[in-house]
Amino acid sequence: MSDDFSARLNLPYLAAGQMQKHVTLNTAVTRLDALLQTAVVSRTTAIQPVDASDGDLYILPQEAEGAAWAGRAAGALMRFECGGWTAVPTPDGMIACVLDEGVVVVWANEGWVALGQRLGEVQGLKRLGLGTTADEANPLAARINAALFTARGEAEGGDGDLRLTLNKATAGDVLSLLFQSGYAARAELGLIGDDDLSLKACDDAGIWRSVWRVDRATGRVAFDQGAVRRETTLFTSDDDYALPAWACWVEATCVGGGGGGGAGLAGPAGAPRLGGGGGGAGGLSLGRWSADDLDGVLTITVGAGGIGGVSGGDSEVAMGDTVLLRATGGTAGGLGVGGAGGIGQRPANPGGSSLTTATAAAGAETLCSDGPGGGGAGGGLSAVDVAHAGGAGGAGGWSGLRAAGGVAGATGQASPKPLLSIVGGGGGGGDASASGAGGPGGSGALFGAGGGGGGAGLTFGGQGGSGASGAVLITVVG
Repeated sequence: MSDDFSARLNLPYLAAGQMQKHVTLNTAVTRLDALLQTAVVSRTTAIQPVDASDGDLYILPQEAEGAAWAGRAAGALMRFECGGWTAVPTPDGMIACVLDEGVVVVWANEGWVALGQRLGEVQGLKRLGLGTTADEANPLAARINAALFTARGEAEGGDGDLRLTLNKATAGDVLSLLFQSGYAARAELGLIGDDDLSLKACDDAGIWRSVWRVDRATGRVAFDQGAVRRETTLFTSDDDYALPAWACWVEATCVGGGGGGGAGLAGPAGAPRLGGGGGGAGGLSLGRWSADDLDGVLTITVGAGGIGGVSGGDSEVAMGDTVLLRATGGTAGGLGVGGAGGIGQRPANPGGSSLTTATAAAGAETLCSDGPGGGGAGGGLSAVDVAHAGGAGGAGGWSGLRAAGGVAGATGQASPKPLLSIVGGGGGGGDASASGAGGPGGSGALFGAGGGGGGAGLTFGGQGGSGASGAVLITVVG
């Protein structure tokens, strides 16, 4: 311990019998004025100011300039008073407020450092606001754009793990993360009033709906609003279909094109004359595959409907050169004989056959009860010119969403809900005529229905109706 200066602040002592004691005392008081409640004007001003006021303090930056500043070490504390500059000794732990930055720094062996860096530990705070003001309702508040929590590794004395623990008092309390947009609640995730993890969503009207819940006893998840995503696409022409990235399963329905109805026979009395047979309905096939087993793009081929006397085209779903699903078109009706139904996973509905002794046969509808209907046959003429009516077209989707077949040469009806049932009703057969041309057959309705056969006539036989084009329905499930 020095007899001349204090041990820590280096303040000069008054000596016994000292002359001009006021000089020594004033020196000590001046130093205390700098060291107590220290506030520096700046720590970045590099050029010695010419307009400093008495008592102004500066922390020198690197390479400071000026008669009194030049050559001094960075971090030196300089005080201006009575026209001169004095270096103030700074003890370890000295705290200073930097006025032009609004920060508090502490002198340590390595220089001036931020107060928080030197503190190392802060305990017992009741409120903390980061970029904003904390209040009683929100004692911890932050207005920031990003936050980072990272684990301390073993080399730093940690174990590499990072676990945030949130705790509530009782099961009936709430422990959650509340997500807001413009301070309006939009979602909440956590233990909301019980001990099961749940997610809720809130609409613009403030109505909350439960999205899912995890039963903590079993670990099972229950989706209150459903969780399966489905997307259905109806193809009525050839195309490529790229599976969406979220697809897990792919379901397909193929309907082949309907066959066209046959033309009716014509001629004078003396021999029986048959009407045209109804066109056969397109085949029906259903398929289901895992999206993981597919290449991502499916090639869709849609079978065309056959015009009068022409068979329908095939519908297919393929992956490259590999056909995954096929439904062939119905065959065309012949002279008096109904066309066969297309080939699918079960026999399709054939067209009706003509008669010269009674009403022509209707197109079939129950052989493939959820497929398109066959076309009705055209009415026949007996050898003595007794004209008979054409047969009705078969109903499409007979076992469910029915699409009625046409009668008396009328077009069949389309499905009332094509995305639920894509089959149509067969065309009605044309009536026979003993005095002129036989009636034309009606067209099959979308999709896959057979056309009706033309009726027999005295002068001309009726033309067969066209079969309806096929279709492919793709549903992806995710």
